Amino acid sequence: MTVQDLPVDTRAAQLREALGDRIVLAGDADYDTARLAWNRAFDQRPFAVARPESAEDVVAVVRAATAVGLRLAPQSTGHAAGALAGSDLSDAVIVHLARLRGVSVDPVARTARVLGGSQWNDVLAAAAPHGLTALHGSAGDVSVVGYTLSGGVSFYGRAHGLAVGSVREVQLVTADGALVRVSADEHSELFWAVRGGGGAFGVVVSVEIDLLPYADVVAGMLLWDVSRAGEVARAWAQWTASAPESATTSLRILHLPPLPELPPFLSGRSLVVIDGAILETDAAASEMLEPLRALAPEMDTFARIPAAGVVEIHMDPPEPSPAVSMHAVVSALPVEAVDAFVAASATPGLFVAELRHIGGAFARPAEGGGAVSAIAGEYVAQGISIVPAAELMPVMDAAVRAVVAALTPWHADAVALTFIDVADVDPAAAYGAGLERLRRLKTEHDPRGVFVAARPV
Repeated sequence: MTVQDLPVDTRAAQLREALGDRIVLAGDADYDTARLAWNRAFDQRPFAVARPESAEDVVAVVRAATAVGLRLAPQSTGHAAGALAGSDLSDAVIVHLARLRGVSVDPVARTARVLGGSQWNDVLAAAAPHGLTALHGSAGDVSVVGYTLSGGVSFYGRAHGLAVGSVREVQLVTADGALVRVSADEHSELFWAVRGGGGAFGVVVSVEIDLLPYADVVAGMLLWDVSRAGEVARAWAQWTASAPESATTSLRILHLPPLPELPPFLSGRSLVVIDGAILETDAAASEMLEPLRALAPEMDTFARIPAAGVVEIHMDPPEPSPAVSMHAVVSALPVEAVDAFVAASATPGLFVAELRHIGGAFARPAEGGGAVSAIAGEYVAQGISIVPAAELMPVMDAAVRAVVAALTPWHADAVALTFIDVADVDPAAAYGAGLERLRRLKTEHDPRGVFVAARPV
């Protein structure tokens, strides 16, 4: 009998014996809580959930699971749970890293060592006292590891590139249960692979990243009623066509429900919002924003703020939410594309239609970069819908796909890995010519397919 043929009860008993209270099995009282992802629209039902608190715990989990023929799905927060929806997790252990959190900052080297379950808020809190920040995303509760090793599209990215370019070192537990440190000088091929391949190669227990020397930045949002959407979107598209790389912004059309927890200027309204960050002096940023301010927004919050506050301006949901999204990388935004986007933003069921300006350093492959180091395109288009009940998923899924389909003539042959949150998007385009190398390394380092990644290679 092979380990894959072991009865379920035998596997469960051996996991319990090896891991004790670090493992939650189906049937345990807290199983239904432990298996929850941040994105509540997707019902994860793994064989078990492991909750390690140290690198040594992760080693024990990998060894115990593989010893009984189970696979492993690394997960820190579950923001990308939708990308795992097509994977059968009945023979997999979700390795939930929420208890493996911590950040140490070296202010002289301008680096941070970040444990595998840490979120961006943890990094910002540790970096801010030293006048530093990072290439974080638009929400503070997103996993540093999952976001960064999948590329990472930051509001500083047109000047500094994808967040994955900031990675100096990764520690991970490989399929054979070994704790390995990889860097440009140590296991350099695996270091190349995890910078883009992430959870397909192991359970990452820490990363070391470069920080940015910004204590404060000019950031904020401009807001109009949705009746101005066409005018504002065309102006923003024209503005971004010549904006310097110091400016990274997005344009969103929001349809907000009438919720009491929302402030009156948001509750029950449909709005068009431009937000982002500008790495310039106050005077230069003000001059740059003038064409957009000339459109007389009803709210204008652009100002110099502490860098840690940038994660607040995008107004991402602060609590776990059920949602579905779809994206495409877009090569250009002529007027026809803008008008198609605005029209699609009125699709019933849509929560957010977004265009994020990339290009600049986002599009330039980093010297010494990994499997992913750039995105070949000028914008990311995304649709997001809240899914309040499972039976509404088909309607909401159709709404987000409509936004992306509207821009089909302008799609680039690229994807942004951190925007993939459905199972039927092929991540291969993110790797370009490096795909075969990445797949060869996957076979070399995980020949039995132990790791189930949200974005498989």
